[in-house]
Amino acid sequence: MRRVLSHPLLLSFCLLPTLACAVDIQPGLWEISSDTMQVGGQAVPGMEAMLEQMKNLPPEQRQMMEQMMAQQGVQLGDKGVRICMTEAQIKAQQIPLQDPDSGCKNEVTEHSAELWKFRFTCPNGQGEGETRFISDKEFTSTVNGTFDGQSSSMQSHARWVAADCGALQRP
Repeated sequence: MRRVLSHPLLLSFCLLPTLACAVDIQPGLWEISSDTMQVGGQAVPGMEAMLEQMKNLPPEQRQMMEQMMAQQGVQLGDKGVRICMTEAQIKAQQIPLQDPDSGCKNEVTEHSAELWKFRFTCPNGQGEGETRFISDKEFTSTVNGTFDGQSSSMQSHARWVAADCGALQRP
């Protein structure tokens, strides 16, 4: 199961550069969900299905996974993963979840008020995508890439949940 989770979560983290660069979005708690994912040409269960699998893990395994995610500033949400972005992080264009030692690089190749196109390279993959901003509290993203030699794609939806992030903070 860990292998199944790694690609979709990696894809969702790759779309975060656009989230952080969108200076007009609201700061606070955001939830990113996805129903359409493919790895190596095979459909992968959507985020909701993966969240359901996480709920069915033995308590100690689930707690371990949740702790690992929390160290990266990620929390399980109702329909996806949740991240916190402060106003300062948005203005500074700091990318949540990007490990400075990851070796990933992101580049916005085109942007307007409604659409951002980007490409990324990581030690184990590369790709491109686009984000369409519906409002300051909602956007959709499409990411296509190759990870560990397998083609991957994902369509996701992000929604602002609350101004207060509660206990969830970026590490």
